[in-house]
Amino acid sequence: MLPVLVVHGGAGHIPKERVEMSCAGVRAATRAGYAVLQGGWSMDAVVEAVTHLENIPSFNAGCGSVLNVKGEVEMDAIVMDGRTLASGAVSAVRNIANPIQLARLVMEKTSHLCLTAEGASQFARAMGVPEVPGESLVTDYARMRWEKNLAPDANPVECQMGKMGTVGAVAVDADGNIACATSTGGMLNKMEGRVGDTACIGCGGYADNRVGAVSPTGHGEAIMKVTLARLILFHMEQGLSSHEGSDLGLATMKERVGGLGGVVTVDPQGRWAARFTSAQMAWAAAQGDTLHYGLYPGEDITQSIGDPN
Repeated sequence: MLPVLVVHGGAGHIPKERVEMSCAGVRAATRAGYAVLQGGWSMDAVVEAVTHLENIPSFNAGCGSVLNVKGEVEMDAIVMDGRTLASGAVSAVRNIANPIQLARLVMEKTSHLCLTAEGASQFARAMGVPEVPGESLVTDYARMRWEKNLAPDANPVECQMGKMGTVGAVAVDADGNIACATSTGGMLNKMEGRVGDTACIGCGGYADNRVGAVSPTGHGEAIMKVTLARLILFHMEQGLSSHEGSDLGLATMKERVGGLGGVVTVDPQGRWAARFTSAQMAWAAAQGDTLHYGLYPGEDITQSIGDPN
């Protein structure tokens, strides 16, 4: 079996001036995670890839997170281990540079699946996770979007355009162990305390060694209504491929609740998919000596995994 890692940087509409940053970011994150995956564990690889994306200001996670209605950063993240179905998540966390690492600590150090807001912050302090100033997570771009969306005449459709989406990764290692990780700053100008799909098991991610793993991106409330990650794996349990299951799950979400989005998916044999119904989704995948990546529907560009560009 060849190990495989698939990463996404968010579904939606990406302005032309931010396209190259997005594509370069998912390629870099995939290379970083794949270096860990080769000879390592899938959980380590997905956390490495998502941590890399959280540290890139052009994504809606970590230091690039969008702002809530008060102009503050609140973030959600989840990890899941396909071997045991163990999972950890955090929601509405502040002042943490890498929420995905805190989610992993919830999985490994508590008997709970999700900690939220101040409870998550107290746990982070107890685990020795350093706090960072809230302003250090706020980019000029995020503040510009926040201010523009506060305008009384703001168009609700345009308000969501230009947002970099939720980031995530799925992987299968050489031993057949599967994992997923997803992280987000949430929805532009959301209400304080809003929890989206990312922190909810079966919605913002799911991993099971017997079936596969999914990490979604898109409109969180729509993803939650159809429990998108678990829905796709249900279709795969019925015999559909990762591509077919992903497409059917996304089609159901669009038909039933009008939601657009995307997913990265793997099955236990290392077959993978990066599928979306939105205009764009930055994604990349590494398997063998080849790096695949794309941004538009049907696009699959390949290059050597060792190519630094």
